[in-house]
Amino acid sequence: MVEKKDTFLTVPPFECAWREDLKFREAGRGCVAFEAYACNDVTLVFRQNVGSQGYHYKRDSSPHYTVILGSHRNRRLRIEVNGKNVVDVAGIGLCCSSSFQSYWISIYDGLISVGNGNYPLQGVVFQWRDPNPNCGVQYIGLSSWDKHVKYRNVNVLSLTPHVPQWKHVSFGVSQVEDGEGEEIIMMDYEKWGLKNFLESWELSDMLFIVGSEERPVPAHKAILAASGNFSFCSPSSFVVKLPMVSYGVLHALLQYIYTGWTQILQHQLGSLRALSLQFEVMSLVKQCEENMERLKQDDKLTDPSKIVELTYPCIQLHSSTLASLPISIERLRQFKLTGQYSDVNIYIENYGLVARAHKIVLGLRSVPFAKVSQFHHIFIEETTNIFRISSFFQMFTNGMSESMTSELTLKDVPAEAFMAMLDFLYDGELNDKIIDSGALLLQLLLLADQFGVTFLHQECCKMLLDCLSEDSVCPLLQVISSIPSCRPIRETLERRISMNFDYYISSSTDFVSLDEATFINIIKHPDLTVTSEEKVLNAILMFGMRTKELLGWEMVDELLVNSKSEILFGERLQSVYDLLPFVRFPLLPYSLLEKLQKSNITSHIPVLQDLVGEAINFIQCGQARLENEEKVRFQHRHSSYRELQYICDGDNHGVLYFAGTSYGEHPWVNPLLAERKTITITASSPRSRYTDPKVLVSRTYQGTCYAGPRLENGHICSWWMVDLGQDHQLMCNYYTLRQDGSKAFPRSWNFQGSLDGKNWTNLRVHENDGTVCKPGQFASWSITGPNALLPFRYFRVVLTRPTVDATNPWNFCLCYLELYGYFH
Repeated sequence: MVEKKDTFLTVPPFECAWREDLKFREAGRGCVAFEAYACNDVTLVFRQNVGSQGYHYKRDSSPHYTVILGSHRNRRLRIEVNGKNVVDVAGIGLCCSSSFQSYWISIYDGLISVGNGNYPLQGVVFQWRDPNPNCGVQYIGLSSWDKHVKYRNVNVLSLTPHVPQWKHVSFGVSQVEDGEGEEIIMMDYEKWGLKNFLESWELSDMLFIVGSEERPVPAHKAILAASGNFSFCSPSSFVVKLPMVSYGVLHALLQYIYTGWTQILQHQLGSLRALSLQFEVMSLVKQCEENMERLKQDDKLTDPSKIVELTYPCIQLHSSTLASLPISIERLRQFKLTGQYSDVNIYIENYGLVARAHKIVLGLRSVPFAKVSQFHHIFIEETTNIFRISSFFQMFTNGMSESMTSELTLKDVPAEAFMAMLDFLYDGELNDKIIDSGALLLQLLLLADQFGVTFLHQECCKMLLDCLSEDSVCPLLQVISSIPSCRPIRETLERRISMNFDYYISSSTDFVSLDEATFINIIKHPDLTVTSEEKVLNAILMFGMRTKELLGWEMVDELLVNSKSEILFGERLQSVYDLLPFVRFPLLPYSLLEKLQKSNITSHIPVLQDLVGEAINFIQCGQARLENEEKVRFQHRHSSYRELQYICDGDNHGVLYFAGTSYGEHPWVNPLLAERKTITITASSPRSRYTDPKVLVSRTYQGTCYAGPRLENGHICSWWMVDLGQDHQLMCNYYTLRQDGSKAFPRSWNFQGSLDGKNWTNLRVHENDGTVCKPGQFASWSITGPNALLPFRYFRVVLTRPTVDATNPWNFCLCYLELYGYFH
């Protein structure tokens, strides 16, 4: 029986889970992306109709595909067609038994592609084409072979149009609006690509003279040379005469190169094969030969007037992606290095020649390069960190030109970032140096935005978020907030600051440099998470003053003794007036409201005086006459924290005790023994009689309890780890330990927090700490500094050096653990 537990779908052996939503939108074409947790044999079935729960593909006589990841005890990848094995390869599509792993499988007219990773249609590990494709498969079944498999985050995607799946940020829009409601047209890669240049005079640098009628057909040397051998006599030669070839045959050849697909009459297959062989476009030669052989073997299929379709065997992830066409990326790279067939020289002022490039390659991924014609020089200057084209002179030569190579001159453009963009234009990849450098990545993002290289822009955004640190959030947001095409990443950063508001307004004053619209978005964000409304008030005042020092409203109050609000806040005074209503004053303590009411700051800012008076009246009278939209000021935030404050060692005020009451719903029971487990505790060594996680949250002293040593990244360590659960986080400001009955006292250890259980942040580092000096002793420590304002799901105490016990120096002997702070 298929069981659905929480967000997991557990499938037992020899069964299959079918859901109505697991269906391709178009029969025979689609992609399923999912995460699976299994030792081996993650199995997916693709059928024309939904199967039964007890379905098994071995007993199915109807048409279907089966893909098995990790077959033969996690050693092989298998693909079956109608129950018969057609693919059995080693070392591909292996499963992971220690955690969920991301996979995707796509089917496109019989081409089955398998990949892994978080980004569907990227990271291909295997492809196979069915010579007799089943174009009717539409429903997807999740199955298993000899062990249970857990599935989660199962999504069915359409291959056309392709929508990038990047965490929670989507770039699938074709239009966005800027802050003033203007439409900004974004680049739609489905409508742009090499197909737009098929037989186009635009950016062309050669032509064919075809047939007896001598019909001219324009083309592009670099593209043709990268797809075969077109025997150009010299760089200056740009005419190829084909008097014995019909236009229809040449058109089919060029269409195949430029789009990856073509069609031709059956009786012209031989001519197309001959022309493809002449120019060594070998993938098309193979396609022609296969079709000719199939027609030869079956006379019933022969019909000279019938059209034959020929397709390059690769899914077009993006229509402008050269890797999806019969074009050698390696050859294009070589052309860029040698300058062969180049028709534009690119310079950077005060740097010199950057590259001898090809207009067609630049124009293929960048609409500004392709659409502006007739240039000899173009100058680009830098203004407020955003590169903009300031003047154009004779952009890329339209049509044939032997007279002169165009030149592109850039001013105030970072050379290293621009060369990285050029590399991407040719091969669609970013080198490791760019990926590892946040500054270069940001420069590349700005260049990609300027030149309209949409896919590069998306990759830069993804990588910037992947390598983001807490200290770089505000500076990055400050740079990209005014760029309309960066709206998805801007919204992600705004939400991140809102959800960790205490940290970002207390660790530094970077937030005061944000523009007013961005700061307003953060303050009014529905996910704003804060420990006290007083912090919101302080942040608004600091923002209004543009202060470079951390301060609270009381310090501002003192400054107003000898100053005026107009002087203190300057041009941002109106912003302060606009922002103060977002503070939920009725949630402040009554004593604090009374202090505010009597303060200088209230007398200087009438809006604040009204809001404080309103809050006092509400607390005293319990009512407020407000419009519905204003009543939000009197409601607790959905994402607010509960303060669990340290009182004394062994008290009942900590998080783990609170979890034992099901968060205040019933009397305490050990949370690791409760029917509904609210937390999880694990140790560095396997569970045993003396490594018992439930001891750490019990209220009973135990004389022997320890976590043993293990090897991690080449180092010995011992640790106890707490998982608060996927729906909970804690901003920890205090923690308590209790030594068991041994004398193995710790001296050096770290207390750490983590969001994912893998990447750890030190909250407190103990070096030669002699606090614990007696068996059974309690000891508590405060957590201070900016990291105390960061919320984490996982916490652990980890030994970094041996204890004082020489017999078992790496046993971490604890029989109690408690955490305190702001719990969500």
